[in-house]
Amino acid sequence: MKLTGILNPARRRGIEILDDPLVDPEVMRRSMRDVELANVVFGGRRAAIAELAPILKSLEGSASMLDVGTGRGDIPAAARTLALKTGLSLSTIGIDISEPLVSASDAGNDFMIRGDAFHLPFGDGSIDIVLASQILHHFTADQAAEAVREMSRVARMAVVLSDLRRSFAAAAGLWISSFPLGFHPVSRHDGVISVMRGFLPAELGDIVEAATGKRPRVQRRLGFRLTTSFAPR
Repeated sequence: MKLTGILNPARRRGIEILDDPLVDPEVMRRSMRDVELANVVFGGRRAAIAELAPILKSLEGSASMLDVGTGRGDIPAAARTLALKTGLSLSTIGIDISEPLVSASDAGNDFMIRGDAFHLPFGDGSIDIVLASQILHHFTADQAAEAVREMSRVARMAVVLSDLRRSFAAAAGLWISSFPLGFHPVSRHDGVISVMRGFLPAELGDIVEAATGKRPRVQRRLGFRLTTSFAPR
């Protein structure tokens, strides 16, 4: 294998077990707890919050945020905590396709609704900030651009994207670490596939440009993460 193939492996589609709407609800809930732990250990929460922080600090009074594919809502919960430190009251809405997650009593959002990234049930420019963390890698590039276009429609001030940076090292590290962390086998399987479904910086930039016509600045973050944000109009 050429060195470029080792450093920049081709994007792989794979099949994540949790993408199946018929997956056992208890497996879904258990695996999403692993995702929340992974966000803490491997930097997913830190990366998203780092991209959100300057936007939150620029706002005053109150604001709204929609988290697309929210899971257990750990990132919106962290965003609310940060917002309070700056004197901002942040109201968060989580949207997810999974009924077990939407109906969970311990979700981290103020409000939860069921839906998908392609048909957000909100008016144009009706939400101050729209966030999508580790969602786009589930889609093809064309589908991801469609989702970003829909997020841009709904957002009034900013769209914030955070996702995985594809790497063999990241995939291997997750696999090895998942054992001492006590991950469910489904979490281990899906986690590795997620990493190999991730993006390179130029690819994430291409997706946003295809959706909006604007080339964003894509940031590399610790833990093999990528983030970007942009004004919707």
